[in-house]
Amino acid sequence: MTGRLNSAQPYALGMFRIVVGLLFACHGAVSLFGLLGGADGSGGTVETGAWPGWYAALIELVGGTLVLLGLGTRAAAFISSGSMAYAYFKVHQPEALWPIENNGEGAAMYCWAMLLLVFTGSGAFGLDRLITRRSSANGGRRTERTPVTA
Repeated sequence: MTGRLNSAQPYALGMFRIVVGLLFACHGAVSLFGLLGGADGSGGTVETGAWPGWYAALIELVGGTLVLLGLGTRAAAFISSGSMAYAYFKVHQPEALWPIENNGEGAAMYCWAMLLLVFTGSGAFGLDRLITRRSSANGGRRTERTPVTA
C-alpha cells in the first residue's frame, strides 16, 4: 500500500497546490476587486496602496495565481508564506495568543501550506514541469543531481 501511495504523491501534491493557490487567489480578488462579497462583505475593496491590506491582497492574488498554475511555485509560495506570517504576527497575534482566539487560523494555515510548497515544489500538473520538460527535450543541458551527504 505504501508503494501505491508514494507513486500518487506528485498528483496529490499537484492537486493540493491547485486548491491552495485557487483559494489564496480568491482572498486577493475579494479584497482588490470586491468579488464574492468584497473585503467588507458588501462588495467593498481595500483602498489602493493602503498598508498592509492592499499589498497583502496583491500578494494573495498574484502569488495564489502563480501557485495555482505551478509557475514559479517555490518563489511565489515563499513570498506568500512570508506575507501570511506577517499577517499572523502583526495583525492577529496581538489580539490573543492562540489562532482560534484571534481569528488567525487562515493566516497560519496558508503560511504553513505555502511553506510546504517551497520545499516540495509544484508536484504534477504544474507549468514548471512542462517548461522543464520542453527545455530538456529541446537540447537543454540536464545537470546531474547528487544527494548531499554529511
